[in-house]
Amino acid sequence: MIIGIPIYDKVDLLDVCAAREIFYTMTSYTQTHYDIWLLAPDCNPVKSRDGMTLTPQKTFDEVPNVDLLWVPGADGSALKILMKDQCLLDYLVSCTKNAQWVTSVCEGAMLLAAAGLLDGYEATTHWAFIPCLQAYPDVKVVQGFPRFVVDRNRVTGGGISSGLDEAFKIVELLEGYEVAQQVQQLTQYYPCPPVASVLTPATSCPLD
Repeated sequence: MIIGIPIYDKVDLLDVCAAREIFYTMTSYTQTHYDIWLLAPDCNPVKSRDGMTLTPQKTFDEVPNVDLLWVPGADGSALKILMKDQCLLDYLVSCTKNAQWVTSVCEGAMLLAAAGLLDGYEATTHWAFIPCLQAYPDVKVVQGFPRFVVDRNRVTGGGISSGLDEAFKIVELLEGYEVAQQVQQLTQYYPCPPVASVLTPATSCPLD
């Protein structure tokens, strides 16, 4: 089974690495063989939003189809460019024609929406980009700030850290609740943040 994670300049590092860590850990508890690839049009290194270097493992041409697509978010200025990158958008559409799951975290939902892959589906994204997602009339943006939303074979997550919760849900969907529990224990994922804040709805799209 192939899990594909496209990466690009200014990608959100945790969107990529946190989910990949959870998916990789899952492989210790299942007999299903998973290939987890970081993908790009070529294998030239890219810089994450905070300056970390990531190197694609496979090109789009080398992995024409995936079973699960995980689309991370990116810096807003980069996102504007990515949403018009026809090579990327075409790949998102073509690689998921027979995919079991099409998923995103954070602003990655904007790329799925730009590719038309969220039309007719309930979805969410980073709280600041909800007004941007609402600009797509065929996307049913869920009210509030859910950590993630599952609608049939689409799974979309909120802001960066939501990707951890979402990844665990995907493990459950792929391999069952007990495997998800085992992954939770091994990674010691029992969050209890030392701070508390309240999200305020965004009133405008930062991409405008």
